[in-house]
Amino acid sequence: MVGGPATDYPSVSRMIPLITLIRGPILIAGTVIGIFLSILGAGAPASGALRIDAGADLKGDAETLHQIAEAFNRAEDAIGKRALDALMTVYSEDYRYQDFTKADMRKIWKGFFEHFARVATLHSFSRIVVKSGKQPTAQITCTGALWATSDQNDQRVNLSSWAGDIHHLIYEDGVWRILGQGRNAPNRSEFGQAPPPLF
Repeated sequence: MVGGPATDYPSVSRMIPLITLIRGPILIAGTVIGIFLSILGAGAPASGALRIDAGADLKGDAETLHQIAEAFNRAEDAIGKRALDALMTVYSEDYRYQDFTKADMRKIWKGFFEHFARVATLHSFSRIVVKSGKQPTAQITCTGALWATSDQNDQRVNLSSWAGDIHHLIYEDGVWRILGQGRNAPNRSEFGQAPPPLF
C-alpha cells in the first residue's frame, strides 16, 4: 500500500458490511451498526465526524478529555485543508505501528492527498483511559472509517475502516499526540492490502 493506491475501486454498494469485522464487545458492534447505517442512509461524509458514544467508559477529567478530542479535531482540520505538515504535528516523533514510523505515515497521507479529494474520517470513541504521570498517556478505543473521493470516477470510496482499535496518545510539548495503536480486529480497505491504522 505504501507504494501507492490501487487503480480499481469497488463501488460503495458492494462494500463488505463493517458489521462483519466485529470481534469485540457488543458496544463496539452497536457503534459499527450506527456508522454503517449512517453511511447507507446519507452517503459517506464529506467532512470529518468525531463522537463519544453514549455510555462510553471515560476515565479522565473533563479538561483532559476535551484536549484529547481537540487532537483529533486538529487532525481533521489539517486533512480538510490538505495540510500535510500540520497533520504531521498530530503524530509524536516517537510514533510506531509495527514497522511503520511517522515518516511512513507522512508518505501514506501524501499519497492520499495526491490521488483523492475530500478525504475525511469518522471516529466513534467507546472508551478513553487517561494515565497521569510525568508524561501522561491515553488509550482510546475507536471504531471508524476513512473516506475520500476518487480522482478516477468522482465517487466516494472507503479507504479504510476499523473496529475496536486502540489509539495510544501521549502528552508532549503541551498537546496530545498520537504515539501508535493496537489492533483488536482486522480493518477493511478498498486497497488490495489494508493500510495501517492512521490514527
